[in-house]
Amino acid sequence: MKAKNPIPTSPLSISSPMAHLPPSAAFVLSLTLLHSSAAVSVDVPPCDLFVGQWLPDSSYPLYQYSSCPIIDPEFNCQLYGRPDSDYLRYRWKPAGCDLPAFNGLDFLARMRWKTVMFVGDSLGRNQWESLICMLNAAAPLSAAVMMRGDPLSTYRFLEYEVSVSFYRAPYLVDIDVVNGVRILRLDGIEKNGEAWMEADVLFFNTGHWWTHTGNLQGWDYMGDDGAYYKDMDRVLAFQRGMSTWAQWADLNINSTRTRIFFQSLSPTHYNPMEWKNPVSRNCYGETQPMSGFNYTSNNLAEGSMIQVIRGVLNSMRTLAYFSDITQLSELRKDCHPSIYSGDLTPQQRANPDHSSDCSHWCLPGLPDTWNQLFYTNLFF
Repeated sequence: MKAKNPIPTSPLSISSPMAHLPPSAAFVLSLTLLHSSAAVSVDVPPCDLFVGQWLPDSSYPLYQYSSCPIIDPEFNCQLYGRPDSDYLRYRWKPAGCDLPAFNGLDFLARMRWKTVMFVGDSLGRNQWESLICMLNAAAPLSAAVMMRGDPLSTYRFLEYEVSVSFYRAPYLVDIDVVNGVRILRLDGIEKNGEAWMEADVLFFNTGHWWTHTGNLQGWDYMGDDGAYYKDMDRVLAFQRGMSTWAQWADLNINSTRTRIFFQSLSPTHYNPMEWKNPVSRNCYGETQPMSGFNYTSNNLAEGSMIQVIRGVLNSMRTLAYFSDITQLSELRKDCHPSIYSGDLTPQQRANPDHSSDCSHWCLPGLPDTWNQLFYTNLFF
C-alpha cells in the first residue's frame, strides 16, 4: 500500500500505539489498523499532518539550549547571542486534527534495544541533534554516551539501550576518490548502504548538495553505468541517484523489521521577495513566521526535486513514509541561525547580508516539530 503521506499501519515489534492516544481523542487520522488478519476501518475524517498553521504556545520550547550538551555551535542560536526568543514559542497545528504531545519516555520505552538512524546531510544532523535534545529532556538523569565520528556518530541511552545515530551521506549514493578525483557514483550505494543495514528505523534526507556548484560542490565528476560526466542537469542526476537508493532499499530492507522515512526538502530563506515586509536581504532580523495555510515558494528546482522524491517513493516495493515538511517549514523564515552561529567570526557576524545562515535551523526550534511529526507517524 502506498500513499503520499502514509501513516504506519503495522507497528513491527514496537508496542501498539492505541493505548497511548491522548485522552482528548482530538488526534484523528484516516488509517487502517491491522491488529489481526482482518482489517478494521476507522471511519474518521482524513487529516493531513503537513497542512496547517503555526500557533503561539507559551509551553514551548520543549527543552532549553542550556540543558542539551550536544547542540553544535552552528545551530545554538541563543548561546551565540540571538536577542529574540518568540520564535521558540510556536507549535504546529494541522488543519484537521491535533498532534499528540511528544513523550520522550514513551519514545525510549517503545524503542528499547533498537536503533534510529538519520542518514543525509547537515539538515539530517540538525534533526538528529534535535531528537537527542528532546529525549534527553525527558530523561535528564539517564546515563548516556556520545560516540562522534565521520561518517557515523551515535548517542546511546544506556538505560534503555536505545541508539540514535547520524550517518553523513549528503548525496546518499557513494563518492569514490580515484587518484584524488572525486566521483559521485549515481549508480553506486554499496559502501554507504552497508552501514545502514542493522538500523530498526532509517530516516533519510538529501537534496541541497545536489544543486551546489563551485567551491561548495562535493564532487569532480559524476559516474553512471561506466560513463563519466563533468556535469549534467542536476534534477536528472538527482533522479538517477534517488533511483539507485530505491533499488538498494527494495533489495536490502525487510519492511517487517525496518521502518523507512524520507524527508522532503528543507527550504531556505535567502530571497526576501518570497514573503511580505522583509526586514533585510535574507532571513536576518526575521522574528515571526509567515501566516497562512498554503504558502509555497517559487523555487522551481526545489519543486522538481520533491516531485522526484514522490515519484521514486511511489515506485518502490518497500514502504517508505514521506515526511512532507517543506511547506510548513517555508512558513518559518524566523527560525534560521542567520548570524547567531558559532561557526561565524565577529567580522562575518557584522555583515549579515553576506554571512547569514538561512539554510540550517536554530535548536531549540523547527526540527523539534519535524521530530514531533516523526514520533506521530512512527507510533500512531
